[in-house]
Amino acid sequence: MNPAEFQQFARVSRETLDGFATYRALLLKWQAKINLVSAATLDDVWERHFADSAQLFRLLAEDAVHVADLGSGAGFPGLVLALMARDAGRSSMFHLVESDSRKAAFLIEAALALKLFNHNVRVHAVRLEKMGEGRIAGTMDIAVARALAALPDLLAHAMPMLVPGGTCLFLKGTKAEDEIAAARRAGWRFELTRHASRVAGGGALLEISKLAREAPLAAWPLRKL
Repeated sequence: MNPAEFQQFARVSRETLDGFATYRALLLKWQAKINLVSAATLDDVWERHFADSAQLFRLLAEDAVHVADLGSGAGFPGLVLALMARDAGRSSMFHLVESDSRKAAFLIEAALALKLFNHNVRVHAVRLEKMGEGRIAGTMDIAVARALAALPDLLAHAMPMLVPGGTCLFLKGTKAEDEIAAARRAGWRFELTRHASRVAGGGALLEISKLAREAPLAAWPLRKL
């Protein structure tokens, strides 16, 4: 995928496309210092990272006030969605949560270069568990994630951050069905809509709402016969 094809895919303005070009240049520059993404994907950043992340935008509620990107890494999908939200004139605030201090430094530099920092992007260099216990607990309308953890773990990270009735949007690979089954076995209950990925690879977009978890059953004490 080239820049023109990405622009058509994401339906963004020329100005925002230039922003994505700046983002890509920074990604390549920092990749020489730290491992932000798989080296095998560097030749096709436009599709493997930008388009893959951008496909979530159509599922983002227009009135979402706060969006948490769990384990943001190099900003996928959160920073991509923040660029698209500004292009669309939305006022959502994207909270990029990344515990690795070097990756968080990259996110800050990229957000500054794209004029998103403290406009519609905030970077939180803390562990996800701390975010779920901190001042933003229970305030996120949407949680997004890509290539972070298995679904049961993602739900455990997301739930403490979400407002009641909040939504999860997770990009998953070919083992999505196995992860859904594992989450249900672990006691998670939710409404699920699967969306086929629009990029190569056979993945899925999981739209999860009405998230709850059943309490584990207490075992009856054994009695001697």
